[in-house]
Amino acid sequence: MSTYQRERWLGEIFTSQAARTGGVVRRAARDVDRRIGRQLFELEVRRRGFHLLECGGQYVVICTPGDLRIVC
Repeated sequence: MSTYQRERWLGEIFTSQAARTGGVVRRAARDVDRRIGRQLFELEVRRRGFHLLECGGQYVVICTPGDLRIVC
């Protein structure tokens, strides 16, 4: 995938309504790994101050900066 395609794909995720309003977005881990790689995805999540979880083959991005507390 070219740099342009990677940037476009990331843009689609992080300009979604859920991301813009502090919601949650999720993507299949295999799709992220295949399209851009986990390392780049993690960097982009960190750059935005968001939080990334991995569960059941999914990457879950909590699009709210600040503290994260897992209750249970």
